[in-house]
Amino acid sequence: MDKIRTLYVSDLDGTLLDADSTISDESARLLDDAIRHRGALFTIATARTPATAAPIMSRLPAAHLPFVVIGGTAWWNPVARDYAYVCPIDAATVEAIDTVMRQHAVRPFIYRRHGNWLHTYHYGPMSDQEKTFVAQRTGLQYKTFHLDRADYLNAADGEQTLFIFSMNRYDRLRVIRDDLNAAGIACQVMLYHDIVDPDNGYLEISAHRCTKASSIALLARELKAERVVVFGDNRNDIAMMRSATVSVAPDNAFDDVKAVADVVIGPNTASSVARWIARDLDVRC
Repeated sequence: MDKIRTLYVSDLDGTLLDADSTISDESARLLDDAIRHRGALFTIATARTPATAAPIMSRLPAAHLPFVVIGGTAWWNPVARDYAYVCPIDAATVEAIDTVMRQHAVRPFIYRRHGNWLHTYHYGPMSDQEKTFVAQRTGLQYKTFHLDRADYLNAADGEQTLFIFSMNRYDRLRVIRDDLNAAGIACQVMLYHDIVDPDNGYLEISAHRCTKASSIALLARELKAERVVVFGDNRNDIAMMRSATVSVAPDNAFDDVKAVADVVIGPNTASSVARWIARDLDVRC
């Protein structure tokens, strides 16, 4: 079989990562061999920021392609340790989004990039879930929190707003999503369930037509990839799976994600993504 230039792109949580949110020893070994010795084009697409994605991916020192991060709003260059591409939200759109969210008494986190650093703003009281989220990420490289800032809507000089994010009960966020869509605001709205507690949800808002799918398509064009294989488990992965040449879901994925996948493999806890890539390379090399 002729070798086809293939780009492999995996989600992190619930897909590539093990139950402890790390890359397993087996996955690290298989992927390092695939990248270093077999020329595989491999990267990730995640809602995570470089502050948490980069340390996770340090287990794969050979991985040199840009990471698709922050829900597709940016690429992170792991070699230069800086952003390689960003898709910002304009100030008027940020204000319109915030107006709708305030009508539901929800204050989001607003992510702004300044150089290779991410400034994350929040105003008002936080839930226990939000406090835990902040505590787990405070002090990390590439990210600083600015909490209880009444001027959270005002970007500082040189800042670009990339992402607006909220965590809450899924049903509450669904109403906000519907109101944002009904308001006709030119933005991309994604709502999905927490993989541990489906009653909780995450609302991600980015610039219009700025998604994991669009970001992967752009990267594939730059790399001249003839075939794109994506791996995902959650509903925010469905769009990129539908636009890929081959879409793969782990067995632990939501049922509607598995329904759109071309292939269903073993669970994320069995190094299934790395094993599938190794077998695919065996066939195509």
